[in-house]
Amino acid sequence: MSRDRDSVRDREPQRLYIGGEWTEPDAGHYEVIDPATEQVVGLAPEASRDQVYAAAAAAREAFEPWSRTPPEQRAAILDRAADVIQREFEAYADLARAETGATTGTARGMQVAVGVSRFRRYAKGALEPVEQGLPPQINEAGPMGKAGIFGALAARRPVGVVTCITSYNNPWANPAGKVAPALAMGNTVLVKPAPQDPLSVYRMAEALAEAGVPPGVVNVVSGSRPDVGEAAVDSPDVDMVSFTGSTAVGRRIGEVCGRDMKRQLMELGGKGAALVFDDADLDAAVMGIGTTFSFYSGQICTAPTRVIAQRGVYERLIEKLTAYMGYLKLGDPAAPGTVVGPVISAAHRDRIESYIELGRKEGARLVAGGERPDLDRGFYVAPALFADCSSEMRIVREEIFGPVVVVVPFSDEEEGVALAGDSDYGLIDYVWSGDAARAFRVARRLRAGGVGINTIGRNMEAPFGGFKKSGVGRDVGSYALHAYSETQAIVWPGG
Repeated sequence: MSRDRDSVRDREPQRLYIGGEWTEPDAGHYEVIDPATEQVVGLAPEASRDQVYAAAAAAREAFEPWSRTPPEQRAAILDRAADVIQREFEAYADLARAETGATTGTARGMQVAVGVSRFRRYAKGALEPVEQGLPPQINEAGPMGKAGIFGALAARRPVGVVTCITSYNNPWANPAGKVAPALAMGNTVLVKPAPQDPLSVYRMAEALAEAGVPPGVVNVVSGSRPDVGEAAVDSPDVDMVSFTGSTAVGRRIGEVCGRDMKRQLMELGGKGAALVFDDADLDAAVMGIGTTFSFYSGQICTAPTRVIAQRGVYERLIEKLTAYMGYLKLGDPAAPGTVVGPVISAAHRDRIESYIELGRKEGARLVAGGERPDLDRGFYVAPALFADCSSEMRIVREEIFGPVVVVVPFSDEEEGVALAGDSDYGLIDYVWSGDAARAFRVARRLRAGGVGINTIGRNMEAPFGGFKKSGVGRDVGSYALHAYSETQAIVWPGG
C-alpha cells in the first residue's frame, strides 16, 4: 500500500448539520473504515431519533422563505457551491477514495467531478420555466355555470421537505443528484447519507453553507443504526422521500410513505441484461460488460451483470471476457494503474463470496476469478465470471452488487427477449448487435427504464429510473426537476 493511501484521515470527529448549526450528536460517533487499508478514515456522528426530527423540523421552518426565494438567487447559490467543491477538488477526491475504496480516477472523475457538474446543471435548472399555458377550453352553459372560455396553466410547485437517503457507492454524485434539483425547485432537504461513507456528504453541506444556503434549507444527519433512517422517513415534517439503495429497503420505505401519502422517488436494485447477438462487435461488448468487474468493483445498479449471449458467439464471448479479466490490475485504489479496488466492507465481501460459492453449487461453471486475493488487508474480491448459467439460478436472478458476471446462452431473438425479461428488475438493459433495426426493435420490447444500444454510456438529460422492482419515478436532467415538484392547475374565465 502507498504511503499517500495511508495518510488520508478526516479532521476532528464530525458533527451533525441541523438548522445551519454544527451540532454534537446525542449518540456519539462511529468509525468510518477505509475499505482498502481497514484503517479509520474519520469519526461520523450518530444522531438520535430526536435530532433527526429536529433536522426535519428545521427544514419545515425554512421551507416557506426558501420556496419564495427568487430562482435567480437559488441558481447563484448552487453555482457558488459548485465553485467551492471545485476549489477543494483534490481533498474531496482523496476523502471519497478513502471512504469508498474507489480508484483515484473514479473518485475524481465519477464522484467529485459529477457532483460539481450536477450543481452546475441545476443552477441552470432553477431558471427553467415552471408554468405552461394550456389551450383555452370553450364550455357550454350547464350545472357548473354559464357558458364561457376558460384559460388554464399547469404549474410546478415544490413538494416541501424532502428526505434524501443516499447510496454508499457514490457519496458525491448520488447526493448531488438529489439535493441540487430539490433545492433548485424550492424544496428544503434532510440528507441521510449511507453509514459507510457519510463524511463526503458533510463536506458537501459545508460547501453549500459557504455558498450561502440559508439555515435549515440543508440538513445532514447520519448514523450506523436503522432508526436514524427510519426517523428521516417517518418524521411528520417530511413530505417526500428520495431513496437510492436496495429494493428490500425501498419496499420498507414505501410502506411507511404510503401510510401518510408521502411522495416517493425510488432508484432501487438492478440486474442488467446484456443481450449479445451473433452479429455484435464482441470487443465493444466485452469492453462494456467488463466494466462490471472494474467500475466501483461491480457495486453499481446499472452494471450489465447478466449477459445473454447468442449461441453463435457464446464461447468466443466467454473467451474474450476471460482475457479481459486478465488485464485488470487489482489492488490499492490509490496506486497508478489500479482498475479493481476493494468492495465497501468485510460484510459485503463475505456476501459476494457466498454468491460465488452458491453459483458453484447451482451448477454454473466458474470460468475465472472469484477467489480472495492474497493481500494483507482490504476487502477485496477477485472479479468472477460464470458460464453455462440458467435463468432459474439465484446468481442469475438476484442482485449480487459485486464484480460478478453470469452468462446465459440463447438461440433466437424471441428467446433472448424472454430471458432478458425473466427478472424482477428492470433498471437498465443493453443490446449489442450490428443490425440497427433489430437492436431498436429489441430495445422497445425490453421492460427496463433504460436501454443502451452498443454502449454502456448515458445521456445525462435522459430520464433515469426503473421498471418493476427497480424503482418508482424518474430523475436526471429536467426530469429531476419534475420529480421534486407537484403539478398545480390554475383555471380562470376568459374575457
